[in-house]
Amino acid sequence: MNHTRPPTALIAEDEPLLAAALQAELAKLWPELRILACVGDGDSAVAQSLARKPDVLFFDIRMPGQSGIDAAAALADAWETQGADAAPFPALVFVTAYDQYAINAFEAQAIDYLLKPVQPDRLKKTVSKLQLALIQRAQAATSLIAPAWSGDTQLDATLAQLRHLLGAVSGPPSDASRANPVVPLQVIQASVGATIHMVPVEEVLCFEAADKYLRVLTAEREYLIRTPLKELQAQLDAQVFWQIHRGTVVRAQAIASVSRDEAGKTTLQLRGLKEKFGVSRLYSHLFKAM
Repeated sequence: MNHTRPPTALIAEDEPLLAAALQAELAKLWPELRILACVGDGDSAVAQSLARKPDVLFFDIRMPGQSGIDAAAALADAWETQGADAAPFPALVFVTAYDQYAINAFEAQAIDYLLKPVQPDRLKKTVSKLQLALIQRAQAATSLIAPAWSGDTQLDATLAQLRHLLGAVSGPPSDASRANPVVPLQVIQASVGATIHMVPVEEVLCFEAADKYLRVLTAEREYLIRTPLKELQAQLDAQVFWQIHRGTVVRAQAIASVSRDEAGKTTLQLRGLKEKFGVSRLYSHLFKAM
């Protein structure tokens, strides 16, 4: 008698008809698969995945709130890898209507994808790949010899793929951007009451997203601006400012120390600031000991 539990999945898709169609096709092609939940936004996808720990994730790229890739990155950062509640990170499938450039990015990173509208023949191939991956994962869990792709190594591989995808899916540089490369930002204009403060970028230690604002931290004070981090980051020198979290960019030369606690959470301290800043798993590779 087979006591193995059936495989499980979560679907994150903001278009109910497409979510229902995907679920119906999966029921035909993979009857054993249990759909634990269908959600319509990135935040719910992360919350439900953490609560239910499915074996497979079908994430739409464009959803309200976080994109599918951002949600996957946030999930990977919060995923428990130690203790009794630890479970293997789910196999990822992205559902996309993107162009060929982005599709090439998915293929280069060996992450499976489905094009909208989902075609049964293409889904059948994806199901076969997922079934094989779950079989290999089950064999690894019972193997006396730890396989190279199991545990944290498997999650590390997923994080590496997501790092590349986060940069790739925005598309190739346009002819206009190639002809007019962005000049690194020199000054931040921050309104404080009726006064506009001109803050030299060379004095900024950290940019941190906070609700509808972006915190601009110098050694002397904090400013609030409304420019989204992603928009501002395009104007910053990536060699000078390092992204350490989805909502945090810091001046690399201001990093005083980086520490990791018993739970594996990484934080860093900046010279000139008392508060500490969390480093997500997505960017912890920046601080491997040399």
